Amino acid sequence: MPGLEILMTAPSDAVMSFSYDPLQVGLSVLIAIAASYAALDLAGRVMANRKVVRAAWLAGGAFSMGSGIWTMHFVGMLAFHLPVPVFYYWPTVVEALFLAILASAAALYVVTRKRMGWRYALISGTVLGSGVAALHYLGMQAMRMDAEYTLHPIIVVAAVVLGILFATSGMWLGYYFRDEPLQTAWRRLGAAVLMGIAIAAMHYTGMASATFRAAPSHFSAAHTVYISTLGTLGIAATILALLAATIVSCLVDRRFSAQYLQLTVARGKVDLANTATLTLMAELTASISHEIKQPLTAIITNANYSLGQLAKATPDLKEVRQAIQEIVDDGNRTNAIISRVRDLLMKESPERALTDVNAIIRDVLQFLHAEAEQNRVDIQLQLADPLSPVHVDRVQLQQAFMNVLMNSMEALRPVPQPQRKIVITSKAKADEIVIRIEDSGPGLLPDVSDRLFEPFFTTKAEGMGLGLSISRSIVEAHGGRLSYIPGSDGAIFEFALPQAAGELP
Repeated sequence: MPGLEILMTAPSDAVMSFSYDPLQVGLSVLIAIAASYAALDLAGRVMANRKVVRAAWLAGGAFSMGSGIWTMHFVGMLAFHLPVPVFYYWPTVVEALFLAILASAAALYVVTRKRMGWRYALISGTVLGSGVAALHYLGMQAMRMDAEYTLHPIIVVAAVVLGILFATSGMWLGYYFRDEPLQTAWRRLGAAVLMGIAIAAMHYTGMASATFRAAPSHFSAAHTVYISTLGTLGIAATILALLAATIVSCLVDRRFSAQYLQLTVARGKVDLANTATLTLMAELTASISHEIKQPLTAIITNANYSLGQLAKATPDLKEVRQAIQEIVDDGNRTNAIISRVRDLLMKESPERALTDVNAIIRDVLQFLHAEAEQNRVDIQLQLADPLSPVHVDRVQLQQAFMNVLMNSMEALRPVPQPQRKIVITSKAKADEIVIRIEDSGPGLLPDVSDRLFEPFFTTKAEGMGLGLSISRSIVEAHGGRLSYIPGSDGAIFEFALPQAAGELP
């Protein structure tokens, strides 16, 4: 197959000319791009899964990514043609493959860390880039031919430095794009093209550092193989099929994860709706009980007093006494019924566990996503991370946040659409976790804010006035507090929850 002839000039007449096969060069770049895209895709899948499944994705991803990088280097080397036949010592080739897989495993592990700053990326990029450079020169050591080569130190250093820079940039891109959803896969594709070209540039820079001279080597043909152009195409087709299968696996897993998330959100909405109903009925019963117990107690007291007075009278007042006794019995029975109904409607016992408040906030925003879109409300998050966990009932706290957020969105209806904004912040303060929900609405008048948390107090014609009362009851039941903070613009609600000792599960 015709190639691009490049003649290296040097003072010695023994310098050998070489050429590159354009088809194989293009094939090596294509493999590098495919391997880079698979690596970015795998980073998201490793991050999205946990424990055993995550380990399986990491192992499979390291094999696919490492095989892709290894194949790219050897297709690039096979594209390099000398005037003499070139054989490859296959044990060294296998060693290079293992080195590529180990370097890929290290890269995936670093990219899927929860946090990765530039310093850590540079350190790990140095390790990865050095590993890729070692893979390249280890591959050159596998060459067996009637020639010898020397390396130009400056170009070798340049190739290693390029490898480190490209590895660091690639790992940062992998960290940045690991959570990209399916709809923005074109961004990953763009990043993969840049990474693939960078990997190929490092390889061909490394090849440029070698000067080949004819020399009889009388090498042993044991454990060596000669790979033809057809064999190169077969290797490339195999690895491209493997990378394609990896990308398809990531796509399928991402779709299943999205469906699982939708089911989780739907289940959460049902659970939240049930909790809201039960909590509302419990709060309603508690309020009615509080209002009715006082007159019932007065009826019972007066009836008992009347029975005592009538017992001293001489007339036969048997029927009167019986009627009064019925009043007493009915009063006691009513009191017992109210207490039993309240206990029945109240949720039995909170299912408390160590929980990340930021995760609860994000869950609530998923539940309210449709309402926020419909009302054209811009919800901004300013969450401190990491935060200490809190010991709460997740569903109850979701209900408390949801009540306040729904009130804030309703308060923004008279505000022009471009100005409708809710800012949610979280931070650690002393031994508490403080969450603020601030809207850009018209705010509240002083006489309204003073009664804001009273049961059945509402400024809405269709409201029952129990949402904020329920929210405060939930927060106080968890040892915290919910308060309204007057501001110059809008309304600010502040949740304060005690920090809990321990680590998140």
